[in-house]
Amino acid sequence: MADVAFLLADQFEDSEMDNPYKALEEAGHTITIIGLENGEALIGKHGSTYITDFAASEAKGTSFDAVIIPGGGAPETLRVNDDVIRLVTEVNEQKKLIAGICHGPQVMISADILKDRNATCFVGIRDDIKLAGATYQDQEVVVSENIITARTPKDEPAFIKEILKRLNK
Repeated sequence: MADVAFLLADQFEDSEMDNPYKALEEAGHTITIIGLENGEALIGKHGSTYITDFAASEAKGTSFDAVIIPGGGAPETLRVNDDVIRLVTEVNEQKKLIAGICHGPQVMISADILKDRNATCFVGIRDDIKLAGATYQDQEVVVSENIITARTPKDEPAFIKEILKRLNK
């Protein structure tokens, strides 16, 4: 089974964290929550709460098989943290899975890993995706090499399906 890191900060979109988390846990994968501080209680836009297992400064890309980035307001906070960007870059360099939904690809933009890839996202950041060098596709889920992206909570079933397909190989 895979070791999966969720990158999280306050104001994440609850369902985009809750549903993939539950699906991966039920599939037997080990889950680690990484935030800006260790042991921090993070609260979603609708009240879900998670406690971080590690600070991004403590996390190493070699420790994880995948990184999942839920959307909402959290990616805006995460994308300006050098340790988060380092971690995502390390995971990408190893061609391990990086998945982001809604605003999650903002972290990928800041890590400069979308050039020459196909991607989707919340429509409000589609121009940012294009400016990062990706080809924007208005689809429920887009798989481009080791990167999986999705648009909104309504696309979660397809997003989760693609993540599980990749991790259960």
